[in-house]
Amino acid sequence: MKFKKLVASMCIAAMSIASLAGCSSEPKDSGSQADAGASEEKVTLQIGFENSMSEPIGQALQHWADLLDEKSGGTMEIVLYPDSQLGNKTDLIDSMLLGENVATLADGAFYADYGVPDFGIVFGPFLFDNWEQCWTLIESDWYKEQESKLQEKGLRILTSNWAYGARHTLTVKPVNTVADLAGMKIRVPSNQIQSLGFDVLGAASTGMSLGDVYQALQTKTIDGAENPLATLYGRKLHEVAQNLILDGHVLNFTTWVCSNDWFNSLTEEQQNLLIETGNEAGLYNNGIQAEAEADYLQKMVDEGVTVVEPSEEVMAGFREKAQAFYDMGDKFGWSEGLYDTVRAAMGAQ
Repeated sequence: MKFKKLVASMCIAAMSIASLAGCSSEPKDSGSQADAGASEEKVTLQIGFENSMSEPIGQALQHWADLLDEKSGGTMEIVLYPDSQLGNKTDLIDSMLLGENVATLADGAFYADYGVPDFGIVFGPFLFDNWEQCWTLIESDWYKEQESKLQEKGLRILTSNWAYGARHTLTVKPVNTVADLAGMKIRVPSNQIQSLGFDVLGAASTGMSLGDVYQALQTKTIDGAENPLATLYGRKLHEVAQNLILDGHVLNFTTWVCSNDWFNSLTEEQQNLLIETGNEAGLYNNGIQAEAEADYLQKMVDEGVTVVEPSEEVMAGFREKAQAFYDMGDKFGWSEGLYDTVRAAMGAQ
């Protein structure tokens, strides 16, 4: 397989990510300041997530925990619970709505299900042309408006500048073109946006916790799964599904979200420390994510995975199919002209 084009694109992504280091890391409005007599006990944030600690995102979370401990002088701490130890994403978000001191990784698709419908478009298939458009979008007025609406629903985004990775599709049977997805049961996270985003490509999306995917592939309950390379390899899914198409259907930047009530119980200084260290850890994450992708891909090839790097013609077929998704605005409750609004906000031509 020819990797030159892929490696070159990864280098470009790494350069784009590196450019973020020059961006302002100033937090947005930190919300209500707690009473001056707030408790001096150590502030603890429990972060539950589906990934393993060996993945880049797990390493970056540990970096965040270390940064917060250092910069707060030990008065604040992050306790990590990988591998869904605190439950699935929905369980964790429900806990946040009760004001508990938990956080998790979540994306616009989930926020759409929690009352901010326009946010869901960021997880639409083939929305972004490159990573730089993601970073432009999260600094836009449109994005800040979505964050404010989410706060009204009880959820607070701490940081958004984390690259989760380009999402690719791993299957039991070969997929060489979009037509090959017809009728295949593909695991997606349990939300409407990602489900319909794969359905328009011809697949039969199946919502499922990430921790259940290995067994489901092994027993042929599903035909495939989609995720960035780090997660596909980190969860060892390539052991039971050995066909990978590098479709990059979503350029997945992600966010870390917590309870808005809990966040507002912190002092302004604590809020700022949490946000600033989260953004700094995001830059660290992006660097190691970019470096790791080529390594994960080579490991998968070495361990027997057949990799398809689709031609421009094949990718055009995927994009053409995906356009039907953006005609579903009424189904999602989107604002009129949302696709054009977001494309403008991300600086797309």
